[in-house]
Amino acid sequence: MAARKDPASKQGLLGSTSTEHHADYSSDSDDNVNVNNNNNTSEYPNRRQRQHAKRRTPLTNRAPSFQSLPTCKSWLARRSQCWLMCVAFGLILFVILLVGGGLGYKTIITGEPPYGLSPPWYPSPKGGIAGTWYESYRKAALLVSNMTLAEKVNITTGVGWQMGLAVGTTAPAVLVGFPSLQLQDGPLGIRNADNVTAFPAGITVGATWNRQLMYARGKAHAIEAREKGVNAILGPCVGPLGRMPAGGRSWEGFGSDPYLQGIAGAETIKGIQSEGVMATVKHFVANEQEHFRQPWEWGLPNAISSNVDDRAMHELYAWPFGDAVKAGVASVMCSYNMVNNSYACGNSKLLNGILKDELGFQGFVMSDWLAQRAGVSTALAGLDMTMPGDGLGWANGESLWGKELSRAVLNGSIPVERMDDMVTRVVAAWYQMGQDNQDKWPRDKGPNFSSWTDAKMGVTSPGSPTDQQEVVVNQFVNVQANHSVIARQVAAEGTVLLKNEGPVLPLTREGLRKRQNNANNTTSSDKIKIGIFGEDAGPIPGGDGPNSCKDRGCNQGTLGSGWGSGAVEFPYLVTPIQALRKAFDSSKVQLHEYLSNSFPSSPSDKTVMSDLDLCLVFVNADAGEGFTAWENVRGDRPDLFLQKKGDALIQSVAAKCGGGFSDVVVIIHAVGPVILEHWIDTPQIKAVLFANLPGEESGNALADVLFGHVNPSGHLPFTIGKSLQDYGPGGQVLYLPNGVVPQQDFSEGLYIDYRWFDKHDISPRYEFGYGLSYTSFEMGNATVKTIRPKSALPFPRLDALVPPPEYSTDIPPVEDVLWPEGDVEEIRKLDKYIYPYLTADEASAAVSAREKGEKYPYPEGYNTTQPLSEAGGDEGGNPDLWLLQAKVSVDVRNTGKVAGAAVPQLYMSWPESASAEQTKKVDFPVKVLRGFDKIYLEPGETRRVEFSLMRRDLSYWDVEVQNWRMVMMEGLEGDNGDYVFRVGFSSRDLRVEVRW
Repeated sequence: MAARKDPASKQGLLGSTSTEHHADYSSDSDDNVNVNNNNNTSEYPNRRQRQHAKRRTPLTNRAPSFQSLPTCKSWLARRSQCWLMCVAFGLILFVILLVGGGLGYKTIITGEPPYGLSPPWYPSPKGGIAGTWYESYRKAALLVSNMTLAEKVNITTGVGWQMGLAVGTTAPAVLVGFPSLQLQDGPLGIRNADNVTAFPAGITVGATWNRQLMYARGKAHAIEAREKGVNAILGPCVGPLGRMPAGGRSWEGFGSDPYLQGIAGAETIKGIQSEGVMATVKHFVANEQEHFRQPWEWGLPNAISSNVDDRAMHELYAWPFGDAVKAGVASVMCSYNMVNNSYACGNSKLLNGILKDELGFQGFVMSDWLAQRAGVSTALAGLDMTMPGDGLGWANGESLWGKELSRAVLNGSIPVERMDDMVTRVVAAWYQMGQDNQDKWPRDKGPNFSSWTDAKMGVTSPGSPTDQQEVVVNQFVNVQANHSVIARQVAAEGTVLLKNEGPVLPLTREGLRKRQNNANNTTSSDKIKIGIFGEDAGPIPGGDGPNSCKDRGCNQGTLGSGWGSGAVEFPYLVTPIQALRKAFDSSKVQLHEYLSNSFPSSPSDKTVMSDLDLCLVFVNADAGEGFTAWENVRGDRPDLFLQKKGDALIQSVAAKCGGGFSDVVVIIHAVGPVILEHWIDTPQIKAVLFANLPGEESGNALADVLFGHVNPSGHLPFTIGKSLQDYGPGGQVLYLPNGVVPQQDFSEGLYIDYRWFDKHDISPRYEFGYGLSYTSFEMGNATVKTIRPKSALPFPRLDALVPPPEYSTDIPPVEDVLWPEGDVEEIRKLDKYIYPYLTADEASAAVSAREKGEKYPYPEGYNTTQPLSEAGGDEGGNPDLWLLQAKVSVDVRNTGKVAGAAVPQLYMSWPESASAEQTKKVDFPVKVLRGFDKIYLEPGETRRVEFSLMRRDLSYWDVEVQNWRMVMMEGLEGDNGDYVFRVGFSSRDLRVEVRW
């Protein structure tokens, strides 16, 4: 390893010099981005056990081929052809980068990043100013004040990829009794674990529009995490927001609206943390596509830059994180991508300015796995914990922190008070969750499962090549309890009924509703004949089970979740065909099963087809995280069409079912919107169900809805357009790089999903918030009540009522970080494990550099203290933003014949002539979601629904004042000066209106 360049060797005093003003790659000056260009993929340890490699593209082992020796002539000819092809390819690539990005030449020739748009924000605000965290910070301060520097580094640096049993592990602070923390994916269940629940995905939860279910799912998830020995769940996910309907990971979140994402995320966090488990809201921020999200994952040395304006950042992308902070979230995960040409995990404006100052975040900022791209500069920018500990390459044991963090503190590069704040935030979150309670959190027990093998026996650090003793790593503890009940309810309530003509649904056990009255007279020779079509109705072909593709990275059989780190091991997966076989009365119904997307064409099949009374067609569309590809889906979908020729299957069934005269029901499982235009208006297609990603109880939940045991109450958490182009320029994934540093300008500003459709008067196929029921609802008697009078700006920010902890600013003694003394057998170093220790020579050199007055080249703007934002002041921001301003009330009545759940939705429009001082026009969306509820009503029952509107809900982000501003229309008379509140059952089915 001596000949190998150490990317962390320049950290500390000689660490990163990049500034955010010049695109804080946070590694430009210490060459961190450009070393290890092979990303160290050759150093992944080979294992006979399954390897769940998180957020990376797996290598393909290719067998060598042997050919006969070429002649001299043929060899020269082939070499010439190869040379010409290489030259041509190089020229084409150069032109693409030069012309497409407008920055390729500069980047290639000079190595400079493009000019950054993210201003510096220093110093990093200290945690401990919120009264809700006072006791936790008090306890944390007592513990941290007695820690050595090595212990502080242990708590803030992961021990390395596959160096613990969880996907993320910190080392303990042994002297003070602080344990290792175990961090585990993911948003819909405990990843890489056995005997856990595979809950429905976030997009399905969003489709329920049910706050109670959002909370319940989070609580059940946390119970399983705690019983598996997990301290922190890496979820929920509220970013990506869903700017691009084809984005690969939007299914992990709750929908394409910041208000819906914020409520769902906050309720999930409350549920998780009610069980004492840390929630980690992610990915902060603007990580909207998988293509180019990471350096080298797509062959480019740099990640994509999401270039977002200030107002869109506040009102769209950071909005749900504000709800998460207000809910008391313990951790925020920063994302892989750049934001305004500064890596998110080294962007001081995002982490220090927006998250910690404006939003008043009291927990700790954790990097996504290998999202940290520099050492010192990321600590200064507000990063508190790096994961998994390795620096710029997977499993190489070379951390950007670890011993380099120890060095940086000793030589004075990182202020002691920043180091203390980093560790205090982590420890305070541990106390805030009550994890010091050893009855619930025994100190001597880590995870009772391994993320890296299914075997009972294994080693605790499989990422290290050092010989280790095998121990029990999988105890196979079943933590599922009765959580399948919650999973089934979420899946059922998250199923959206898009179409129901006739109505053909609900079905009965005897088959079609229109023949139910004659069912008792039906003989075995004239049973109702129902055809089930599509691979999505059944199990994965070949009988390998739902987990046959690693990380669920393929689209085979019925679709229960997307793929990637957000997926889990299914304990079981109830397929639709299993549930349908049980649901139909076999004495009255004859099922004909065609569990393939190839339309049956044999003569006998044609005879059967012509005699079918009803056909159910199952189709899907899959996507996931960018480290895995399936066919032409490399994370992000290449289009919005159904996959595996689903459209053709539907059209064929519609044309042939019962000779083209029988009813057809289409069931869709998908990660997001799909285009339905090829067949949606076909007369034979009477009903369409959009079942999203239902998890383990898929078939049972679907049968509940199909047979009316559950009245469908799901509503779309996104818009289904008529084409991908309908979503506008902002809805398009950047599939080809437009520069060595791909640039994605969020030029649409506030206008994504239904906001874009409204602004440009585009008719969707099914609008945001849409969903049918087996009953009908009416709405009326809307009123609005003022709780607090309007005022343009929130109350001025007050001084913190609670001071943050104070520690000595003296630099710790070198003895704190020297390798412990002892026998070789007693102190056994694992290769590639991330330690905090320095050798005596390394420690001496760090001290010497400080004493000589050598200065770390701090980022531009570092020595300018930024003024505190008037939008901040407490957890969640200025407390005035969260005070109740107005209430809108409306009556909802069930006018149908069966009980069902209604989802009233409130949309707000700003005053039509809105301007801040009547001197400049402010652009506003036509309407924005600002309230929703779900209420269960018996036939004929009426209930009054109340929507609470906070100041924050009524405000927009004033980019000049840098604060949240309500619209005040002084001097105007009539309707032009009023806020307008409309309530209905979707974004385009608005029944009542009131002005305020």
